[in-house]
Amino acid sequence: MAGLAVNVDHIATLRQARGTNYPDPMAAAVLAELAGADGIVVHLRQDRRHIQDRDVYLLKKTVASKLILEMAATDEMIKIASDVKPNLVTLVPEKREELTTEGGLDIITHKTIVEKAICALHDQGIEVSLFIDPDPHQINQAREINADMIEIHTGAFCDAVDPEKKDHAFSTVIEAAKKAYQLNLGVNAGHGLCYNTIKRFKGLREIDEFSIGHSIISRAALVGMEKAVADMLKLVKEL
Repeated sequence: MAGLAVNVDHIATLRQARGTNYPDPMAAAVLAELAGADGIVVHLRQDRRHIQDRDVYLLKKTVASKLILEMAATDEMIKIASDVKPNLVTLVPEKREELTTEGGLDIITHKTIVEKAICALHDQGIEVSLFIDPDPHQINQAREINADMIEIHTGAFCDAVDPEKKDHAFSTVIEAAKKAYQLNLGVNAGHGLCYNTIKRFKGLREIDEFSIGHSIISRAALVGMEKAVADMLKLVKEL
């Protein structure tokens, strides 16, 4: 049965928009866990546009399930992760001008940098996932450089409007999940998933966990955090 990791970045986005000390990502994380979330995700970006360093340190002390830290493969972030020791680090690409993470990490082009980061994190006893596009070549590379798992970028599927393109994008996700599973990689999936698109994954047993943030936080603004998480968790558990 697949799990649900809730990304609380956009609680911090609301806070940073006005420069206040609320709403607090830690409060959102507690409510998400009370609703049954299997993990909490935050992305500490280099520009600190939403999650701040103090959030990561406090969440590590607060989260009772597991803390997943998304970050770029930089010396600064590796140092922070080594200090915080999250349960899992997910290495992601990052551009300062983007609204959200655009595309997966190209671990073929950036093999040396990513492999070095994986080694450094493994030395600290931290498992590493790589956020990559559903590309078999990228998956093979992930296995070669000793990643523990991958997170399949589901954005192309979620964003597609044309039914044929949407079907094709989903088929690449299925193939990627099955290939990674065969290579004994853990398989997570995320980016753009919502209460409608998640239903498409019914029967795909190779995915261990879904990482979902924006759609849950958006619903939480209207119905509350616990209900928003519980609604998504119900859909995930029915897959």
